[in-house]
Amino acid sequence: MPKKKAILVAPLNWGLGHATRCIPIINGLLQNDFKVLIASDGVALQLLRKEFPDLKTVELPSYNINYPKNGSFLKWKLLLKLPQIKKAISSEKKLIKQLVSEGKIQGIISDNRFGVRSSKIPSVYITHQLNVLSGNSTFISSKTHQKIIKKFDECWVPDVEEAPNLSGKLGHLKSTDLNLKYMGILSRMNKIELPIKYKYLLLLSGPEPQRSMLEEELLEEFKNYNHAILLVRGVVETEQKINQKENLTIYNFMKTAELEKAINESEIIIARSGYTTLMDLSTLEKKVFFIPTPGQPEQFYLATRMKKLNMAPYCKQKDFTIDKLKEIENYLGLFTEENTNNILELFGLFEGK
Repeated sequence: MPKKKAILVAPLNWGLGHATRCIPIINGLLQNDFKVLIASDGVALQLLRKEFPDLKTVELPSYNINYPKNGSFLKWKLLLKLPQIKKAISSEKKLIKQLVSEGKIQGIISDNRFGVRSSKIPSVYITHQLNVLSGNSTFISSKTHQKIIKKFDECWVPDVEEAPNLSGKLGHLKSTDLNLKYMGILSRMNKIELPIKYKYLLLLSGPEPQRSMLEEELLEEFKNYNHAILLVRGVVETEQKINQKENLTIYNFMKTAELEKAINESEIIIARSGYTTLMDLSTLEKKVFFIPTPGQPEQFYLATRMKKLNMAPYCKQKDFTIDKLKEIENYLGLFTEENTNNILELFGLFEGK
C-alpha cells in the first residue's frame, strides 16, 4: 500500500479569514487520503489547532503586522515593517527547505504566505487578490503580488471564473500568464433551515486594534436593545467564554459547527466585509450589514460591490448607528449563483496528474 502523501497547509495570520477558508481544504485533503501538516502562527494557528486537535502543527515566524488605530496609515506601517516581513519570509523558506529535505511533506498549499514554497515539490498559492487595492499604489502592489504568485506552480482562486462572481476585479485579470485555477466558492459552512433565535449576530474578526474598536462601538449602540442579540468576538483563547447581559449573549469565539448553527439561527448579520466572510454568508444566504475595516481598500471595494449588486448595505465604522440597519430591507441578501467547488479535482497536482 503506497504511503500517504503529506501536504503542508499554511495560512497567513491576518484576522481569521485565511485560516477558516483553509478548513474545507484540510477536510478535503483528509477525506482523500492525504496526511496534513498545519503551519501558521498566532490566532490562526490557535484556531486550526482547535478545529483539528489530532493533526500535527508547525509554528511559522510571525509577520508581526500591527494594525494602526488610524486605518489610513496602514500602507505606511506596512512599508516600515518591510525589513521585518522579509526576515520572516526568509525564516519561512529555511523551515520549508528543512521539511522538504527531511521528506516530511510532499506538497504545499500556502494561503498568502510568500515564503512557504519549494521548487522540489508541488507548491500552490491561494489568494483572491490577484489585484491588490492600495489606493494610488494599486498598480505597483498588484504587479508585486503577481510576481510572487508566479513563483508557485499554481495559484488557486477561491471564486468562480465567470460572471457573476464574488471577488470582481480582485480575483479576475483581463489577461495573464499566471497558472490560475478557480476553486469555486469556498466555505466551511452549510445552509441549514433552523428557527430564528437571534435578531442580530454581531460577527467580529480582523486585526487589532480595529476589532476591539468596533466591538466597543457595537456594544454601546446595542446596550438598550430589546431583541435577542449574539456577539461573537472572534478572540481565540484557550477556553470558550460565554457571558449573558440581558438580551445580549457574548462568546469569545466559536468553532465551525457552533458558528454555522449560530449564523443559520440569526436573522441579520453585522460583519466586516472580508472576503472569507462574504463566501460564508453567501453560502448561508444571509441578510447582512457590512462595516469595512478602516484603511482596507479591499473591504471597501467588496462592500461597495455588494451594495451595487443590491445584495447588502454598508457604512463606515465611524458612521454606524442602529438606525442604519433599516436599510437592510431594501436589499436582497447574499447568495451565490454557483455554490459548488472543485477542490477535489485540484488535488490531482499532488498526485502528479
